[in-house]
Amino acid sequence: MAEDSYDHTVRRRTARTPYAAGVVLAGGSGVRMGAGMNKVYLPLAGRRLVSWSLAAFGRVPEIGVLVLVARPDDGELVDSILDRELTGIPVEVVYGGDTRQESELSALRRLAGRVDDGTVDIVLLHDGARPLVSPALIAEVVAAAREHGGAIPGLPADDLVTVTDDVVTGPVLDAAIRAQTPQGFRAAPLIDAYEKAARENFVGTDTASCMERYSALPVHWVHGDQRNVKITYPHDLTIAEQFLADSNHRT
Repeated sequence: MAEDSYDHTVRRRTARTPYAAGVVLAGGSGVRMGAGMNKVYLPLAGRRLVSWSLAAFGRVPEIGVLVLVARPDDGELVDSILDRELTGIPVEVVYGGDTRQESELSALRRLAGRVDDGTVDIVLLHDGARPLVSPALIAEVVAAAREHGGAIPGLPADDLVTVTDDVVTGPVLDAAIRAQTPQGFRAAPLIDAYEKAARENFVGTDTASCMERYSALPVHWVHGDQRNVKITYPHDLTIAEQFLADSNHRT
């Protein structure tokens, strides 16, 4: 994941060759981190959390457009990060809403014209608080979404059991997974589902829950990555730093 290993390959596409869009969400507050600022802008090994995610998407040839959803209050910080940490990676900035779903919809509406004309065929939505997502996982989600309609990375949750009234009532849930991001879907059905959800004031827990309610697209499971951790609490930063140290990262 060294800076000098980034592949800034120029993407040469014809009007008939659709590409995937990556959306990185950075509109949260990170209250549980207790950092007094949006957690996606905390430093990690010499750069901000969110720039790690954006850089990973920028290394994937299948990603033809990259959108960052931010809060208006963070505008100056976003500009600084894009100028100093993401040179050579074009990023479109969209300001989000009060909820995650509203922020996702803002990004989808930014892409709608390119979806309508066939330029964008797949959209991936990623949590900016997962800084160590790999280009390989992003590419795998794109491929699975193109083949099946939707794709979610996740890790087997073989430590979960069924509990009723504080009593264990079932065995380990072999079929359960711990969902990660990016979650990818065919673009047109994704936008349709989010517009329907907005009209009905439905708020899902994640992208997949909204699609499950308003779309018939099958969703494929892609095996996730142990390093694709979500930074929620202070100790999660320590875990991420250790992953980077173990991979001989160089800033």
